[in-house]
Amino acid sequence: MKKKWFNRIVLLFLVYCALMFLYIFYWSDSSIPNSLKGSVVDPTTFMEAEQLEQANFYSQIRNFLFFIITPLEWLFYFTILVFGASHSLEKWSKSKRRGFRAIAFVLALSVLNFLVFLPIKFYSYRLAVQYNISTQSVPAWFKDNLISFTINTAIAIIVALLFFALIRRFRKNWWFYAWLVTVPLTIFMVFLQPVVIDPLYNDFYPLKDKALEEKILALAKKADIPTRHVYEVNMSEKTTALNAYVTGIGDNSRIVLWDTTLEQLTEEEVLFVMAHEMAHYVEKDVYQSVGIHLAVSFIGLWLASWIIHQIVARKDNIWQIRSMQDFSVLPLLLLIVSILSFIYSPIDNSFSRMQERRADRYALELTQDAEAGISSFQKLSTYGLSQINPPYLVKIFRYGHPTMLERMQTLDEATD
Repeated sequence: MKKKWFNRIVLLFLVYCALMFLYIFYWSDSSIPNSLKGSVVDPTTFMEAEQLEQANFYSQIRNFLFFIITPLEWLFYFTILVFGASHSLEKWSKSKRRGFRAIAFVLALSVLNFLVFLPIKFYSYRLAVQYNISTQSVPAWFKDNLISFTINTAIAIIVALLFFALIRRFRKNWWFYAWLVTVPLTIFMVFLQPVVIDPLYNDFYPLKDKALEEKILALAKKADIPTRHVYEVNMSEKTTALNAYVTGIGDNSRIVLWDTTLEQLTEEEVLFVMAHEMAHYVEKDVYQSVGIHLAVSFIGLWLASWIIHQIVARKDNIWQIRSMQDFSVLPLLLLIVSILSFIYSPIDNSFSRMQERRADRYALELTQDAEAGISSFQKLSTYGLSQINPPYLVKIFRYGHPTMLERMQTLDEATD
């Protein structure tokens, strides 16, 4: 029975991979409309022919990997559950104290996950090196991955200990109390991100160009943003791509510029990018995102709890989970959460694109410089080897920003 189910799932996964391959590489159309050819959104006007070819192929591979990795994660958890690997891990983690057993179980599961997906991550890294997107050395890349593994595993252990403690204490409504715990934990992590976690990967320091910093601070004052510093991060040792972002909440809020952005963009373009990031602060987008995340997690945990209880209640289930207190319920929870997150991602991305469109409009109002915005988007596309007009499924599942075609077209229309 287990082998039959496993074979069906593997076959379904392979068919899905084949269909996604055909969609990404053959069936979808990423060209721009004929009516926009020769305009500022046409990549042939600001990219060399070789760059354009590289951007399309590099984006296609990355898009294909994106659509493969998440279902592969589902297959990973399904395999662990169906073939009793969860029980093997649980037996391996036997100890007199349940807390130590939980830690050992999560650690073993995390290590297994890390090793299974490491080849794909390494391929993605080597691909970025091949296309001159990544400038990071192999040891530095491994270091970053080990840091991520350590942080994620530590968080997973804490969450798992709380999860099983809540299940023992509140058997039916554990999901509600688990959600209550995620509220301060989420806010705490967002607060810590810019000052504790991010510096583990890169060096952050106040903007070196003081003349430019004064202009950015003047722009911030115009936007009624009480900030004294703009932060620069050393990303050139890892990538040639350009970026800027706003992170953190409260006093820990930061506006951050990659040094690659400073090297490749003009002063006017940098100011437009900064105005865009300031919009996120002004509109309190971080707070909105945290609020929506908490609301969605409330629904998601309730739904996950209902599904798990239905599975555990079935005596003929193939998952081999005897009760909610089994550690083997953890891979099932991760599987369900991953599936629900993937299903919800188009909605989340749609909301994010709305925020980004609003930020673009705000930047235009603040700087009154549509040309700088258009040229900055052109450079972002060129240095990041991004598709200007990605396929529809790629847009709704991957893009938290409007496509570059949409962003540049909006600014171009504003100049008419």
